[in-house]
Amino acid sequence: MPKILTVLTGADHWTLSDGTKHPTGFWAEELLAPLAVFDEAGIDVDLASPGGRTPVVDEGSLDPGAIGEEESAKQRAALDALQGRLASTLVLADVDLDDYDAVFVPGGHGPMEDLAVDDDLGRVLVTMLDAGKVVSSVCHGPAGLLPATREDGSWLFEGRELTAFTDAEEKQAGLADKAPWLLESRLRESGASFSSGEPWAPFVVVDGRLVTGQNPASSTQAAQEVVKLLQG
Repeated sequence: MPKILTVLTGADHWTLSDGTKHPTGFWAEELLAPLAVFDEAGIDVDLASPGGRTPVVDEGSLDPGAIGEEESAKQRAALDALQGRLASTLVLADVDLDDYDAVFVPGGHGPMEDLAVDDDLGRVLVTMLDAGKVVSSVCHGPAGLLPATREDGSWLFEGRELTAFTDAEEKQAGLADKAPWLLESRLRESGASFSSGEPWAPFVVVDGRLVTGQNPASSTQAAQEVVKLLQG
């Protein structure tokens, strides 16, 4: 039976260019929708975070004004049911990667604060992808791809086809002007072959065993592609 390691941000803020701390965490849909897909497929999932911290949800992802009162209540209930697992995440540095067939990294702005510079996550991604396992991430989660460098200093994802939260979406979300850096731009500068769809619409890129989704709306489809690879 395949098993997936989901790596969540341990950050509760994103430090903006003016030094202010923007409250954030993980984006609810980007954790919950994939978990539902994996559960339906009968795939076990373990949660990990830097230092084994208790990840916090970005309250903006549960805003009834944005996603509707019914959906907000549904996601809050699902998160309540997950609290035990969130409070006992595995310490990322200590995870035995032999136990897993795939790694999945949800977004939210939290990864821009911690996963983007987490050497343990970088090591996990290099080890997993080089072993022919599946690496997947959505929205701001691909910030966690940035520290994945080989011993010779080359970036694991140079030349790879991928997507992530776009600069256009960041501008529309209202944080681009204060962002210390933008994810799409950084991934392009690092050497990724970046592509994207319409803002806020589902868009997923599959490049071999690498699966990336552009935004929250891409979470379900990205998870479905991971399942296809694991079952294929």
